[in-house]
Amino acid sequence: MGRKDSSGCCCCCEWLCGCLFSCILSCIFQILCTILVIAALAAFIFWLILRPNEVKFHVTDASLTQFNFTTNNTLHYNLALNVSIRNPNKRIGFYYDTFEANANYQGKRFDTETLTPFYQGHKNTTVVNAVFQGQQLVLLGTDEVSQFDSEKTDGVFGISLKLNLRIRPKLGWIKVWTFKPKVKCDLNVPLKSNGTSSTAFEATKCSYDL
Repeated sequence: MGRKDSSGCCCCCEWLCGCLFSCILSCIFQILCTILVIAALAAFIFWLILRPNEVKFHVTDASLTQFNFTTNNTLHYNLALNVSIRNPNKRIGFYYDTFEANANYQGKRFDTETLTPFYQGHKNTTVVNAVFQGQQLVLLGTDEVSQFDSEKTDGVFGISLKLNLRIRPKLGWIKVWTFKPKVKCDLNVPLKSNGTSSTAFEATKCSYDL
C-alpha cells in the first residue's frame, strides 16, 4: 500500500486556525465598539440629567494700601482680595482640595497664598479672602519700570490673580474624578492713600480654563 499524504490535512488545519483567529478578533472588536457606544450613551444621559454648569469666579473687592517699587528691585505690597465663587449646579457639589492664589504684576509673580481646602454645596456662593503682604524681589526692565511709574501717577495698578485649583465634584455620595482648572483675574486695583482712593474698584469676572 502507498503512504498516505498528510499535506492536505495540514493545510486544512492551518486554514481552520486562521479562520478561528479572525473570528475571535472580529468578536473582540465588536465587543469593544459596543462598550464604547454604551459608555458614550451613558455619559450623554448623565449630562442630560445633571446639566453641569461652569463654576463662576469673580473678584468682588480689592484693597491695595501699599505698592512701592524701590531702586533695589524690591516690591513692597499690601493687597487684600475677596473672591466670590458661584456653584450654579442643583445636584453637584465641589471639594476644593487645593486652593492656591498667585499675585502677579506685569507677568511676574510676587506672592503666593495657600488657602484652606473647603467643600461647596449645591446652588451656593462662597467668598474666600486672599491677603498678600510683604516684600519681594521683582526684576523689572526699563519699560516695565516706566509703566509702574505711569500707573503710580494714575493711582491704579494692573495686577493679575491666578488660581491653581484641584477640584473633585460630588454627586450624592459619589466623589468623581479630579480636575485642575486654571482661573485668571485681570484686575485694575486703585491704591488707597490715607484710607481713600481716587477711584473705586470694579468687580471683575475671571476667566476659567480647564
